[in-house]
Amino acid sequence: MIVAGVDVGSLSGETVILRDDEILSYSIVRTGADSALTAKKATDEALKNANISFEDIEYTIATGYGRVIVPFANENITEISCHAKGANYLFPTVRTILDMGGQDCKAIRCNETGKVTNFAMNDKCAAGTGRFCEVMADVLGIPLEDIGKTSLEAKKDAMISSACAVFAKSEAVSLLRSGVPKSEILSGVHEAIASRVFALLQRVGIEGDFVISGGIGKNIGVIKKVTEKVGLKPLMSEEPQIVGALGAALFAKERYKKG
Repeated sequence: MIVAGVDVGSLSGETVILRDDEILSYSIVRTGADSALTAKKATDEALKNANISFEDIEYTIATGYGRVIVPFANENITEISCHAKGANYLFPTVRTILDMGGQDCKAIRCNETGKVTNFAMNDKCAAGTGRFCEVMADVLGIPLEDIGKTSLEAKKDAMISSACAVFAKSEAVSLLRSGVPKSEILSGVHEAIASRVFALLQRVGIEGDFVISGGIGKNIGVIKKVTEKVGLKPLMSEEPQIVGALGAALFAKERYKKG
């Protein structure tokens, strides 16, 4: 049995292909203006990686920001349920999940089967998201993939007081013009992100084991700050960006089995 999960987010699209209980392949692509086209591009790449054709896929579930307009999906399921499902597959002991996405962050509580029992979501502002990190990387002239490592060089945090991404960007520009080291600005940015997501986690209650998913999970600077605030070392998958698509694929397997 071969099934697929497609996660179309605001900044990236992912497809995971499962053969029975094994991840056969996955892909990550940049989200374009057309979510349906992003889903197709991600799926085509995953099919190529698995050396199979689209006709081999027996059931597909879409999730994420653009899930309702994936034309070839049999069903769509919310990313909250899919991240819980995917995290439970990777780490069966997980009880708290922090999904740090492109334009929103979600704190999720789940039970031993990966079913969501509570969640809180920050979707009012870009601060604390992947897009916020992209903006700050651009302001400071540092590649996005390097900002986590650069922030660890800081001797202290620069103060980023604004809870708004737009005003925080202005603060970062002012700090840079004042001669504050880029590493300290980034460390301050990561501290601000960690504070926002920690407040989300407190709303749902933090219980071990604790997993971080989403693209910001690749930022070691943010992970360090979140770990310090939560007081728990997060369990991290090798590729945290595909957890939602993996959950969608697992749901696809269950739905296909049920006929």
